[in-house]
Amino acid sequence: MIIRTPRGLKQADLSRVGRRQLLGGLALGGAGALLGLPFFESLFGGSEAQADDPAPKRLIAFYVPCGINMVDFTPKKQGFAYDLRPILSPLEMIRPKVSVITGLANNPAFPDGAGDHASGTGAFLTVAHPKKTEAADIQDGISVDQVAANAFKSKTAIESMQLGIDGGGGVGNCDSGYSCAYAHNISWSSPTQPLQCLTSPSLVWDQLFSGADPTQTSKEKARQLLYRTSILDYVKDDTTTLRGKLGQTDQKKLDQYLDGVADLEAKIQKSTQGPMCVAIPKPVDGGTVEQHVDIMTDLMTLAFQCDATRVISFMLANAGSNREYPFLNGVTGGHHENSHHGGDPVKLANLTKIGTWEIMQFASLCAKLDAVTDVNGKTILDNSLVYLGSEIEDGNTHYHRNMPILLAGSAGGAITPGQHLVYDESVSVAQLYITMLNALGVPTKSFGDATSPLAKL
Repeated sequence: MIIRTPRGLKQADLSRVGRRQLLGGLALGGAGALLGLPFFESLFGGSEAQADDPAPKRLIAFYVPCGINMVDFTPKKQGFAYDLRPILSPLEMIRPKVSVITGLANNPAFPDGAGDHASGTGAFLTVAHPKKTEAADIQDGISVDQVAANAFKSKTAIESMQLGIDGGGGVGNCDSGYSCAYAHNISWSSPTQPLQCLTSPSLVWDQLFSGADPTQTSKEKARQLLYRTSILDYVKDDTTTLRGKLGQTDQKKLDQYLDGVADLEAKIQKSTQGPMCVAIPKPVDGGTVEQHVDIMTDLMTLAFQCDATRVISFMLANAGSNREYPFLNGVTGGHHENSHHGGDPVKLANLTKIGTWEIMQFASLCAKLDAVTDVNGKTILDNSLVYLGSEIEDGNTHYHRNMPILLAGSAGGAITPGQHLVYDESVSVAQLYITMLNALGVPTKSFGDATSPLAKL
């Protein structure tokens, strides 16, 4: 048997590892190491390679709480020449890449009695009707981001990331008899399994760059990669002899193992083919909400730049958040308190300032994605879809129709951005999700309460 060893690594170093230890331990040790691999500088070479491996498509779902002051959000003009209302003013620099979509309904979000915030948040990405319960028998639907994650899961080390600012537990009553599972999460891998948000920037960094050394040279990174792939080669070569000694049942187990090794190897190779990705210094938790959001959007950008994942959901706050904004000039009281404005001009002005700040965070994320050139010469934003929405339209009425929606990017040209598109309330937001999934290369005929894609987009 020929054992290929990387430069600087002697064959004897591999020989000291027992065959049983290697075959029995690599699947766990290697897979665990993979999740923490640094992503190495780009070895992507030439247009021919690019044609064989087109730029990946990616999705971010960006949630803001308590609805929007729609008067200061909704453009008066339709089409490509739409005007920027006060809340949308932060989009000026990226307006050609952002569409405003109004009129769509999320009818399953209407609660059973009170509880619009939790019910609406539970239905935000599922367009399913959350069961009203504060016990363990929660029931919702799979979320659109997880449909995409299931399609992309073999392509990246991290299937999807669920990020947020507030966090919180998933048990107990958070809104008029609705479980906190609905109020604190927007991603659902199944109707009974919410995916909890990670709110610590340092832990997100660990997930992306565990084991990374920012001082490593490109040669040292390449040597580390070669070592890992050589170990995989060793395993595959060694199993040829082992197979002949196994019964049929054990051969099936071995095949399953080798499938995992092949997937591991493919993911390691993927880490050499994306844009150049360098680990930033590990962030420190804490700081102001402004600092917290800024570092989280930096980490989301790096996650895509590293091709560590292709699907992210992000909660700027939890359902019905009553966060205060003392750093916004003149804003007093909490967000939820202001959202029950009752037509009060002071509260409406506060909501406009809060909404403008929220769109500024979305615009900042989009600008960061748009500043990174992807493997096909376009930007990461061009090859992605970044979706923004809320659990309700207006905080005073708790309405779940005419939802406030922004959609940035074009999924590599599959969608035409830069428009204000208006629909009537008979059209479901789920139709938009079907359109988005198809644009991302995930063939979909039905989702939520819809069985057809959106027209005009």
